[in-house]
Amino acid sequence: MNISDAAKRTGLPAKTIRYYEDIGLVTPNRDTNGYRVFAGKDLHKLTFLARSRALGFSIGDCRALLALYEDQSRASGDVKQIASEHLRQIEVKIADLVAMRDTLSDLVHACSGDDRPDCPILKGIEHANKPVQKA
Repeated sequence: MNISDAAKRTGLPAKTIRYYEDIGLVTPNRDTNGYRVFAGKDLHKLTFLARSRALGFSIGDCRALLALYEDQSRASGDVKQIASEHLRQIEVKIADLVAMRDTLSDLVHACSGDDRPDCPILKGIEHANKPVQKA
């Protein structure tokens, strides 16, 4: 199957598939005319990569996970270590987002939103470490 068929079957753009090939994550065979020929194993890898990326794994993590997936003598602890570290990073990002939401919420609620030039939102952004005061 050609790259456009592989793209349709995996839901990945052809450009992404080419990129994955360029960095060695997939290595489809080449036809005599030089066109890529994707086999079932290639589609499986592409689907695996798409799902891994949808979970937010980095390309490096995807490479490691794919290698572990293909290694029948792997230790599940190695897989769990990668996933656990990624989960920890997600939890840090969530905590950062919650803190941003709370700060912005406080700033929005502190602003009267009237015609006066005084704006606690701008002051809060200017003085990020100072408490927000209602206008």
